[in-house]
Amino acid sequence: MNTEAKLATSLKLILFVICLVNLIGCDSADRAAELKETIYNNPDFTNWSHYLGDPARTHYSILSEIDTNNVHLLKPVWQYKSGPLQPGRTSQIQTNPLIIGNILYGINPQNALFAITADTGEQLWQFTPDNSDKSGLGLSRGLTVWMSETDEASRIFYASGHKLYAVDLNTGALVLSFGEQGSIDLRQGLEREISSVPIVLTTPGVVYKDLLILGGRTSESPGAAPGHIRAYNVLSGEMEWIFHTIPKPNQYGYETWPKDAYKTAGGANNWAGMALDEQRGIVYVPTGSAAFDWYGGDRLGDNLFANSLLALDAENGERLWHFQMVRHDLWDRDLPAPPNLFEIAHNGVMVPAVAQITKSGHVYIFNRLTGAPLFPMEEKEYPNTTLEGDVASRIQTLPLKPAPFSRQTLSEKDLYAPDQPSYIDDFIDKAQNFSAPTVREKLASVTSRGQFIPIDTRGVILYPGADGGGEWGGAAVDPTTGIMYVNGNEMAWIVRMAKVGEKDGKPLSPGATLAQIHCVRCHGGEFQGMGEIPELRQIKLRMSAAEIENVISKGKGAMPAMPNLTKDETSMISAFLTDQKEKEPEEKDRRTERSIKSNYAMVGFGRFKDDRGYPVMKPPWGTLNAIDLNTGEYLWKIPLGHEESLEDPNVPVSGLENYGGPVITAGGVLFIAATKDEKLRAFHMKTGELLWETRLPAGGYATPATYEVNGKQYLVIACGGGKMGTKSGATYITFALPK
Repeated sequence: MNTEAKLATSLKLILFVICLVNLIGCDSADRAAELKETIYNNPDFTNWSHYLGDPARTHYSILSEIDTNNVHLLKPVWQYKSGPLQPGRTSQIQTNPLIIGNILYGINPQNALFAITADTGEQLWQFTPDNSDKSGLGLSRGLTVWMSETDEASRIFYASGHKLYAVDLNTGALVLSFGEQGSIDLRQGLEREISSVPIVLTTPGVVYKDLLILGGRTSESPGAAPGHIRAYNVLSGEMEWIFHTIPKPNQYGYETWPKDAYKTAGGANNWAGMALDEQRGIVYVPTGSAAFDWYGGDRLGDNLFANSLLALDAENGERLWHFQMVRHDLWDRDLPAPPNLFEIAHNGVMVPAVAQITKSGHVYIFNRLTGAPLFPMEEKEYPNTTLEGDVASRIQTLPLKPAPFSRQTLSEKDLYAPDQPSYIDDFIDKAQNFSAPTVREKLASVTSRGQFIPIDTRGVILYPGADGGGEWGGAAVDPTTGIMYVNGNEMAWIVRMAKVGEKDGKPLSPGATLAQIHCVRCHGGEFQGMGEIPELRQIKLRMSAAEIENVISKGKGAMPAMPNLTKDETSMISAFLTDQKEKEPEEKDRRTERSIKSNYAMVGFGRFKDDRGYPVMKPPWGTLNAIDLNTGEYLWKIPLGHEESLEDPNVPVSGLENYGGPVITAGGVLFIAATKDEKLRAFHMKTGELLWETRLPAGGYATPATYEVNGKQYLVIACGGGKMGTKSGATYITFALPK
């Protein structure tokens, strides 16, 4: 770091101390009143010009025309069909749109960017990228805007595939002075050759001054790209700084990895989004697990900065503080959503805070200047893994307050219909549902002991499941009260591993072993295909061995390239898939790749249901929660959504699995869709009472937005559907009160 950067960081730390001194002497009532006035004068809380409403990611609006007394009168105002649906293909929209002035900006199922009038839904322009997402990883959940105060064009940033585009906010044309004729390649600048490895931008970053700060989504398999955080100049597209989430020699955290891990390890990426304290110039970045995310034999150690909340100096990327939620993650416990920034009363003073929800259903709350926890934490010892070659972290830390918003353990007494036949909605092992045991018997056959129990070859209950708990829709926090509103899932998953090179106790050939590592997760345990992913059993009738090798090496469509595999290894896989004799490898044992060792592969991964499709635990199966972050206590908890096929008088509202977050308003109303029953609902923020609901044209698996045009308040949501077996859609629908 140069002298100027060191000086800037030192000055920032001095400012932290000054702020803390001021806070200690600050009367909480006076500060709360001052804070409310500041919020009501902040234009960020009037229109929806940032992802999730504002840089602090509060999901909050000061608009109050729609309130608890009149919300039941809401009616659709306009609908905008954003793009065509492709017959036979499932698509989604997970976008939280932006509204700037009288223009709404969104993304359609084909990942094209559009601008429409926010009061009528009339299309102004559409931008179709020249690079489609072929990785299978990408859905754009939002956008980032830089507003110019000079003659430079204001621009909107969004990504498709590995390209990040700068698009003129007014015309929809590329800003050709940015990057290479209007775009940059996100694979470049990671200090490693990953030109054929997928990296996409699922969730937008933040703009701080003239810097665009980004994370990215990587593969979760061996050979994944590293998830370093980068900042780009908004005008030129030049990279200004990089923070290594997998540290290099002499960097903090390097010793928590094997010696050369920085050369090969992947993941530890920020796919969930980030929050920005604009006043102090701090960006808060949650990260995901290291890859491969279910077995860590090639990444022994705690693996900083995977599964961490990072506070970085937005000016230069220097680490100010961090907290690691999961050490040496073996459970895919990515931090799933952006953190929330707010102020709360703590021990009699107002404290600037940051809250981070997790897939396990916990809420971690810190002083956002120092990283000090604001509620007690508990360190506990957990068992080691039984998988050879790996070592689980002995210690993990969980907050004692607030209590988790999702249940933590699944036992026989928790089962809804224990004698019903079980059904594992498994991505890999479909055969286990033939002559299935009862739910009770299935639970008894696997390990179910709560959090941080390492996955084994018998099967382990992951509860909450791999999607959470908390999910990417994130939590809302009322910045005037410090109350959090968060939707949670109640779904158990069963995860099972198997030793590489074996199946049913019998040894596999090298080619079959490599296919076990790299193919079954997408194509199924018997290579039977899953959904739109083709089967491989008869691939020899469609492709030659040479064509298969080319696809493995270079990728095709949603199939990512696997450049970490050698030519010998791709040849072995293609020979196995085409029933040809496998060539003798150069080395005696070629069961795993030369550079990345995976001694185990995932062979079971799915939701634990009964044969009617219902989750196995007693309802609720999804909840909406209000938590006072000043005290850590719950104000209310209600089921969210209802399984309409459930005819049980004892369960009037079942709750449902849900994806997408809430919006909260000064009118006292919380809006949320998210549920499988394809409804949009409004709740009373103080009581949790249901005030209004309406059925959408397709599931609203996105966070809504609320905004004002000419004094009138609107509510908009993307109805993309396509999740949890529901139909796909392409409509944005807007509601308002009648004139």
